[in-house]
Amino acid sequence: MPGLYYEDFKVGYVFKHETGRTVYDYDNILFSTLTMNPQPLHLDEEYSSKTEFGRPLMNSLFTLGLAIGLTVNDTTNGTTIGNLGFENVEFPKPVFAGDTIYVETEVLNKRESKSRPTEGLIFLEHRAKNQRGETVMRCKRTALMKKKLK
Repeated sequence: MPGLYYEDFKVGYVFKHETGRTVYDYDNILFSTLTMNPQPLHLDEEYSSKTEFGRPLMNSLFTLGLAIGLTVNDTTNGTTIGNLGFENVEFPKPVFAGDTIYVETEVLNKRESKSRPTEGLIFLEHRAKNQRGETVMRCKRTALMKKKLK
């Protein structure tokens, strides 16, 4: 199992996830249409050309999902029970087609589950940056994790 168990997470540790991903127009179009989001900021080149950005913005929920996805192999692949929540989700800079997204994850805290003795909660902060090092997304996440069997 490539993911970490509850006991493996150390408070204060920062993962620098090596895998990045360049985003493309088709990612934006596919994600926006699959999620029934007709926002012209994401889908209409002509409309977007007249905004302050001058071109379509990547859908922010795509950015959030991609950022979390880029962390999975180093952290929770196969060892998470599920996400319990996201908070303080912020998008300080826009993402455009052609940007490459990289992520780092900090372990903020952890505690054993009060109701599930074989599981524990981890509290993470994910920070996504573009190829210029600008923060494009940050959020806090709570995940319920498996413990190692003894």
